[in-house]
Amino acid sequence: MPTHLVPLSHPHPDVSTFLAVLRGEQTPSRVQLFEYLVDEAVMRPILESLGRIWVPPAAASTGWATGAASSDSAAYWDNYVHFWYRMGYPFVQMRVSLPFTVQRLLAADTAPGVSQDRAWTDQHHGPLASWDDFDRYPWPVVETFDFSACEYVATHLPEGMGLMLNHAGGPLEWTSTLLSYERLCFLLHDEPALAQAVADRVGGLVEQFYTQVRDLPNLIAILQGDDMGFRTGTLIAPDALRRYTLPWHRRYATQAHERGLLYFLHSCGNLGAIMEDLITDVGIDAKHSFEEAILPVTEAFRRYGDRIAILGGVDIDVLARGTEEEVRHYVRSILEVCARGRYAFGSGNSIPSYVSVDNYLAMMDEAIRWGT
Repeated sequence: MPTHLVPLSHPHPDVSTFLAVLRGEQTPSRVQLFEYLVDEAVMRPILESLGRIWVPPAAASTGWATGAASSDSAAYWDNYVHFWYRMGYPFVQMRVSLPFTVQRLLAADTAPGVSQDRAWTDQHHGPLASWDDFDRYPWPVVETFDFSACEYVATHLPEGMGLMLNHAGGPLEWTSTLLSYERLCFLLHDEPALAQAVADRVGGLVEQFYTQVRDLPNLIAILQGDDMGFRTGTLIAPDALRRYTLPWHRRYATQAHERGLLYFLHSCGNLGAIMEDLITDVGIDAKHSFEEAILPVTEAFRRYGDRIAILGGVDIDVLARGTEEEVRHYVRSILEVCARGRYAFGSGNSIPSYVSVDNYLAMMDEAIRWGT
């Protein structure tokens, strides 16, 4: 097998073409690239192979959610930007979160070479169990949040690159985290007013967040993550999503479109029952997160690719457990269907710590080689 073409020696990012392809204004001459998240365990060895000295994020920031860009975190973000640039992406994606106070369930990350814990949301207990909890909870204050990391990256991009911002967690995710998914399900029947109050407080704070960043230089899109489904359906009833969650996504999409930005949705699970709502009512420009067991990306492209852009689709199970040749063959089967339309290539979800660097590079190598 030839040597990997990635990381690229001389990238030529072209975010204008990326946007035109996803808007359906231009037929791509080469594969457009997209990724939601790349874990530090994959990013670091690639950067070190390029001669970069790894600088861990400052205490106030990580690659998943960030606060200030102090002197040491500036060095971290320089590396972060360089990674996206050398891997051939036309943008840098930043995932940033307001400081919602929650307890996470922790367990050791068993991926090779990783010393950090993995965190899960407690589905049975959350910090909000009553109206008194709602009133006492230390809700984030957007006006005091430090956006300097976003500002730093926005003004330190290589020529031809854009910035994509993602508030880490959307209305449903944070509502179900603060209440717990179990309590949310009970409240939808027993006390919908409290469920509505939490959803609206969260939704409003995220909207304020985007109000603060929507005029950053080089910003091209809002990429909102909000997992709303599981293997066979939505996490709460479609009508409940239409009441509590989708109106906030519609507001974010409107806010983005008023600034000439695209609005992308990352949501795991089976969203078949609300896809028409997302396309016609919310107004998403692209959908991300696909899994072979739910809806293969090739089928999603056939169903929706004439109305919205389709993003990613390389199943994480294949990336995590397949051989390099299996990954390459699978990637080619996706590109044969999707590559010439409103599509950007990447993983079906993200690049977690348990995906090998070799498989990630093989995936990217096939995309770079496609059509050449």
